Amino acid sequence: MAKKGKRYTKAMQAIQDAGGGPFDLNEGAKLIKAMGAAKFNESVDVDVRLGVDPRHADQMVRGSVALPHGTGKEMRVLVLAHEAKQAEATEAGADYVGLEDYVQKIQGGWTDVDVIIATPDVMAQVGRLGRILGPRGLMPNPKSGTVTMDVGETVKQVKAGKIDFRVDKQGSLHTSIGRASFSAEQIEENAVAFLREIVRLRPASAKGTYMRSITLSTTMGPAIPITRTEVFNIVR
Repeated sequence: MAKKGKRYTKAMQAIQDAGGGPFDLNEGAKLIKAMGAAKFNESVDVDVRLGVDPRHADQMVRGSVALPHGTGKEMRVLVLAHEAKQAEATEAGADYVGLEDYVQKIQGGWTDVDVIIATPDVMAQVGRLGRILGPRGLMPNPKSGTVTMDVGETVKQVKAGKIDFRVDKQGSLHTSIGRASFSAEQIEENAVAFLREIVRLRPASAKGTYMRSITLSTTMGPAIPITRTEVFNIVR
């Protein structure tokens, strides 16, 4: 068994001293801040285990949400579009803009971006990149808003903190909602925005308990269990 570091052990003790949980979001965010900082600005993550079966298309939970305080990370955005839309993407702040040249780069293994936005009229070319982009969560998709003719506004939203999410094969969602340098209030408000969207996207075919567990954590820290009923009261 791997030995836990002093900081991790201290964080676990802080959770136990606070009662062991589950905690409401406000308490969880404050615990994140009380655990002390690592040598880098850790991400703050939310993990949600859902009562869905992603093998069924009507139970796939996928979407996007604009976090009120952003993610704290500079998002590298690639826009794949014909020349008529490229100037709009550049003016909006896209890091990379083009089509054939970037299609070739991706086919060669280049994926050094965080989000790829494409216009509908180039998806025939982009579709060939599915085997490369799909496993990395980079494939543009209309459901997440990354296939659009409004590339300028979409680039601005991504740069401002819009995130995409998709349930995994085990029925869980995992995403970053900020940084350890954020205030407890910012962490809580970002978490509420994300969880509210998850509740809104509940599939009609999902039976029983929808949110089975919710945890907050930092990159190097232990999971902090969050009260499900309190979350439902906040986000409804």
